Amino acid sequence: MSKSTTATTQTDLPARLADADEEYRDVERRIEEYGEETVEQVADAYRRATDLLDRYEGQATGTGKENFRNFIQFQEEFATLVEDVPDEMPERDAFETANDRFDKRRLNDSDFEAARADLEPAGEIAGLLDERQAALERFREIRRDVGHAIADLREEIAERERLVELGDADLDAPIEDIREPIERYNEAVADAFAAFKSEASAREVLGFVAAADDYPLVEFRDVPENLREYVETREVGTEPIADLLQYAGYSNSKLDHYVENPADLKRAVATNQTYLERLDADPLEVDWPPKPAADLRWRVEELVSVVARFADDEVVADLRRVQSLVRDEDEFERLRTAAEAKTELSDSEREKVASGEVESELEELRARREKLEEARDEYPER
Repeated sequence: MSKSTTATTQTDLPARLADADEEYRDVERRIEEYGEETVEQVADAYRRATDLLDRYEGQATGTGKENFRNFIQFQEEFATLVEDVPDEMPERDAFETANDRFDKRRLNDSDFEAARADLEPAGEIAGLLDERQAALERFREIRRDVGHAIADLREEIAERERLVELGDADLDAPIEDIREPIERYNEAVADAFAAFKSEASAREVLGFVAAADDYPLVEFRDVPENLREYVETREVGTEPIADLLQYAGYSNSKLDHYVENPADLKRAVATNQTYLERLDADPLEVDWPPKPAADLRWRVEELVSVVARFADDEVVADLRRVQSLVRDEDEFERLRTAAEAKTELSDSEREKVASGEVESELEELRARREKLEEARDEYPER
């Protein structure tokens, strides 16, 4: 859907919601004229009458003995139904008129069709309940559309506000002041983790990853349970991950020389080969451009505890330098915003911000959102 189509649809929604509300109220008023209980009474009688017509049509016509028995039974059941209809019930005459059509010695298909036509006035009253339910569903559907449109507009507004924020950034700010410490740490921790993964035992590396679960801002993928159990309980778990991956490529006969049960290693290691190969320092690195100062501060505090478990003091020192960047929060945010502007904004987006086009779009989007919110408040959920 194009932006213009979306805008038109959003603009139409308040009127559509008002129409749906009026449609529902109109059906409610018509039901109230008769009374809810009366409409239900008519609906029950109409349903039973049409059920009889449907059930006996084709069985109570014709000249055979079975047809005649069905004809007599139908006459009795339909007459009993009409007798049970209260005298004061609206459109009672429709049931009597239909019943009179069956007061003959033989019926044909046209009698059933005519009886259905006779019952139509009662059917219109009976249909009010379904009509009301359909109107209610339409109202709810449009109101849901209003809610979705408001959510979409909020996202669009946030995007435009973000453009304005980035457009106001100081593009001449010395972002290297924060980029260089972050890049230095990321390179150092990547090298340190690669060495750790290469040299330490699989048991130690996966144990480290499992322990990182205690730090929610350090998001390693969980170690597969069968792999974790295997390296913890088997002697081969004391060997490096690279060796285990190499063993997984051996034939069972060759593996007999390295492990006690080749099939167990295949199940634990070969099935998790992708996990082991992709295990790297990415969860330990700092994003570029970085997150806001408060987010980065909390993340670095957790990283210090985690990285110190396998890396040397120099890597931790590099991380501490990243941590020091957020001491002057205002300056950090100025540089961070400049970095985001250089990374995220295209030349055309900068021109739109500078020309005031984005502010104009914001004004239109906010006005559209306000009308939708007013409509939603005016017509609450039913």
